[in-house]
Amino acid sequence: MTTTATTATTTTRTAGSGVAALIGFGVAATAAASAATMIVAAAGNAAGVSLDVGGAPIPVSGFGVLTTVFSLVGVILAAVLARTARHPRKAFVRTTVVLTVLSLVPDVIVDAAPGTKALLMLTHLVAAAIVIPVIARRLPA
Repeated sequence: MTTTATTATTTTRTAGSGVAALIGFGVAATAAASAATMIVAAAGNAAGVSLDVGGAPIPVSGFGVLTTVFSLVGVILAAVLARTARHPRKAFVRTTVVLTVLSLVPDVIVDAAPGTKALLMLTHLVAAAIVIPVIARRLPA
């Protein structure tokens, strides 16, 4: 008589490991977005677009610093939503799209040349286009 034993393998994903991966990918996306916004700002400046806002120039590195700060806020938001929201991906995408649109408002009303305003808005959109999809893909639907 022959006996065959079958064992079931269960893969368990703990909340901690999912959030750790989310943070890791979020930090990588943040670094990429920061570099991209500095490249966009430098390219715009090289093409003759002023980086002066309110009479004072924004250093190219300032684009990277602010992109880093606000992208990391997005990573924290995603980590919180991953633990608390019923549909974290949907909540994250909706929230960050609204925040991205709201981030354009100061660019519209700032004391700067039209080309500068457009460049500022472009950097916001570039950062969002990099960070939001990377993080959203790591969140449960």
